[in-house]
Amino acid sequence: MLKQDIVREATRLTCAGQLVEATALLQRMLRGDSAPDATWRTTGRLALTGREAPIIDAKANTVEETDGAQLARAATAQPRMLRGLLDRKKQRSGLGLRGLIKRAPSTADIVPEGARFIEGTYSNPAGSRTYRLFIPSRYQGQPLPLAVMLHGCTQSPDDFAAGTRMNFIAEEQTCFVVYPAQRSEANQSKCWNWFRTADQQRGGGEPSLIAGITHQVMRDYSVDPKRVYVGGLSAGAAAAAIMGATYNDLYAAVGIHSGLACGAATDMPSAFAAMRQGGGPGRRVISDGGPPVPTIVFHGDRDMTVHPNNGDQILEQSVRMTSTQKQVHRGQIAGGHAYTRTIHTGASGRGIFEHWNIHGAGHAWSGGSPAGSYTDPRGPDATREMLRFFLEHSLPQQPA
Repeated sequence: MLKQDIVREATRLTCAGQLVEATALLQRMLRGDSAPDATWRTTGRLALTGREAPIIDAKANTVEETDGAQLARAATAQPRMLRGLLDRKKQRSGLGLRGLIKRAPSTADIVPEGARFIEGTYSNPAGSRTYRLFIPSRYQGQPLPLAVMLHGCTQSPDDFAAGTRMNFIAEEQTCFVVYPAQRSEANQSKCWNWFRTADQQRGGGEPSLIAGITHQVMRDYSVDPKRVYVGGLSAGAAAAAIMGATYNDLYAAVGIHSGLACGAATDMPSAFAAMRQGGGPGRRVISDGGPPVPTIVFHGDRDMTVHPNNGDQILEQSVRMTSTQKQVHRGQIAGGHAYTRTIHTGASGRGIFEHWNIHGAGHAWSGGSPAGSYTDPRGPDATREMLRFFLEHSLPQQPA
């Protein structure tokens, strides 16, 4: 089967709701295998030879710098973009970077003593989403910053909060944190649908739901409207990039961990290509106009799920729209990862873009807790650095 025929058939299968078969077909194409013509022509379905159902995101891949043989086996087991794919069976077992999680995170893993973590729901014409809101213990009605945190595939707000420990850092800094929850009805693996054009636009789809949750929290609590931020991991990070581009009047800064640039993909085939090698020079830039939103990026240079090129491209998309000076710092976490931190400063001398290239790290939240999934405790501490970056920025004062 010719490559264009494979893409056409994958599109047909997607429209028919046969996502597993479509993904398997694209996997074969990217490996250079011939597609089984007789199978898809006669039955319209692909035999998956015992493989688990894939999703457009993935679990973390563990990389041990001292085990070259293990790395080689991992790199050749599947295409890089699909390493370690999780299905719902694995989701139930709790398999992540830190191995088998035998229990759900406890309250002590998620919420500092004296603080609150409450549930809410938001609805608009695009649908409905629940969320969890962290309220710090020192909140007494004064205006506080708000961070919106978007989880990765198969995760939940509780899992994401436990793994990042964002609530504990927010308690120190006295900030609200809200965690929108993706529904399995919207994506069977609870991925934010960052690769669909309908979910890349202001005022519609998932961006309108995330923005709506943000506004609802701002109405219900005393939030400083100039200090509202959005961040995420993997599929959630790609969604955060979209939110920064389409709602740059709402979010003062964006945090992207192991994610992709806004507009890196518009459908399943381009999503797989972007995850495998980056969005490429033809990727679209989706923006509401105005200056780019300050952005901090974290990416492991051995990420086999979302290629590290994507981290570079996120910054390229922003830096090319403004004039900056670049500073490069190198460091080493004791007993953990080395990293290269690149800071782009604006005319004021303040860092407006940061890129943390974490050497030897895979697809996992850097410095996270093993109480949650997709974490690498070997650092650096992405949670603390992301919130530090957020609080350095605020929206400009709007004219009366």
